[in-house]
Amino acid sequence: MLNYELIHPPLLEALAVAGHGSRILLADGNYPYLTMINPRARLVHLNVAPGLLTVTDVLPLIQTAVTFESAVVMRPAEGVDASVQEEYRRFLGDDVPMEQVDRFDFYDIVRSPDVGLVIATGEERLYANLLLTIGLRRSRT
Repeated sequence: MLNYELIHPPLLEALAVAGHGSRILLADGNYPYLTMINPRARLVHLNVAPGLLTVTDVLPLIQTAVTFESAVVMRPAEGVDASVQEEYRRFLGDDVPMEQVDRFDFYDIVRSPDVGLVIATGEERLYANLLLTIGLRRSRT
């Protein structure tokens, strides 16, 4: 039995084979998984029901396994609440730069060969997609 917070076997496997520079999409429940991802990316479904699991449920667990060097989010439409992105900033800290890009630019990035893992969540908040780039492994010393 793993003595570890993250115990989902397909997710652990996908993270284990990802390396520095690989990208992971934590996708909200509105994301078009069928058409707007790299066809070679591993798709892991954690979208149990609307609201279960959320991106902010999954993010801290992923952070126990890998470090991140950057993040990308969709630029929200004017007047739309995208406060979830402020939550991501708190989770990731000041050392991980977060860039906002337009929706279709975001889709283009996610379809790139660098995206190796897409995690489908039941996140219901708008503009809650979070694309993360894996950083270097931290030394144990």
